[in-house]
Amino acid sequence: MAVSTAPPRTATGQDGPGSRAPGLARGRRRPDDTKLALLFVLPAAIGLVAFYFWPLLRGIWLSFTSWDLLSPAEFVGLDNYRQLVADPVFWNAARVTVYYVVLNIGAQTVIALGIAVLMQRLTSSAVLRGIVLAPFLVSNVVAALVFLWILDFQLGVGNQVLEWIGLDRIGFFTTEAWVVPTIAAVNVWRHMGYTALLLFAGLMAIPANYYEAARVDGASEWRMFRSITMPLLRPVLGIVLIISVIGSFQVFDTVSVTTNGGPVDASRMLQVYIYDKAFAQFDFGYASALSVAMLVILVIVTFFQYRLTRAGQSDLN
Repeated sequence: MAVSTAPPRTATGQDGPGSRAPGLARGRRRPDDTKLALLFVLPAAIGLVAFYFWPLLRGIWLSFTSWDLLSPAEFVGLDNYRQLVADPVFWNAARVTVYYVVLNIGAQTVIALGIAVLMQRLTSSAVLRGIVLAPFLVSNVVAALVFLWILDFQLGVGNQVLEWIGLDRIGFFTTEAWVVPTIAAVNVWRHMGYTALLLFAGLMAIPANYYEAARVDGASEWRMFRSITMPLLRPVLGIVLIISVIGSFQVFDTVSVTTNGGPVDASRMLQVYIYDKAFAQFDFGYASALSVAMLVILVIVTFFQYRLTRAGQSDLN
């Protein structure tokens, strides 16, 4: 006689508890939160469109016009870009800006990386992290004014210290050779703590067992830094470099407060030149063309940085 293998049925004629699981699973399906998520994103999206996308599109349009703010914009085609190519002040400003970015990013990254590694390897004190971040909480204008007083040629305590140890006074903000390195040093002091904390966050994501295994094998701190820390920190370091380079190209307030582009255009960065054209000479069409040129430069630099550092790829598996 054949034995039935059908699942047991309840008194109501339905299948047993095991057969009700798919129905229960369907009944417990998570609600769709898409509309709620869009509602939360909406304020930020409105701000993004109003303060970023629309000004970007309008700036690109104005770069093809001649506009002095008082009269209607007049379409001039590529005239502003032809003027830009033949403008020696623009090329000087681009050269000075690149020089500043190289100095600023080079020093800032090395110092910040050293601070981050020391915080990871030696201490986990939240107080120390707060002290490291403190300069970033000071506004650029205040930091620039303080260093302008400290490094003043006549009354600055920095030059008095140099004279006291037997060295000649230095015109940090008044000589062509010193002005860009000095501005870079001011911004390195202000931003290195913030950069160090970003790198420190990347270091904390590296599993500790990698370092423990390296110590068992007798690896030195330098060998662990070279073979473990740097390869695994590469994606975070790449993103930090991209953010820092974009910010460095946009330097304005430190230069405006300390030198205003002098002496003799030695510190006239691209942002300072754009501001001067727009708000001092009221040539908003040409200033927009300069802004578009800087945007193109930043896009190209960011693209190559992203590719060279492979910031989108991680060695952590």
